Amino acid sequence: MSSCCSTSAPAPGGRENLLDGTTGADMTTCPVMTGTPVNKATAEAAGLFRDYEGERYYFCCAGCGPAFDADPAKHAAAMA
Repeated sequence: MSSCCSTSAPAPGGRENLLDGTTGADMTTCPVMTGTPVNKATAEAAGLFRDYEGERYYFCCAGCGPAFDADPAKHAAAMA
């Protein structure tokens, strides 16, 4: 599986470390890059989230937002 985050282009905003050493309820995983850990507060502060059908989804990088927008049902199902 290729990563939406792996590119040779300069890092867009939001590709910094979103873990910040946090664990537990403050953490989730990216619905696009399934299994990639994300710190909710850091992702939210960077605008790396979408609301879909009453749920908030957090992303590991800026490239995941547009991918989620293209097929939110598919990516939301990956979190179920």
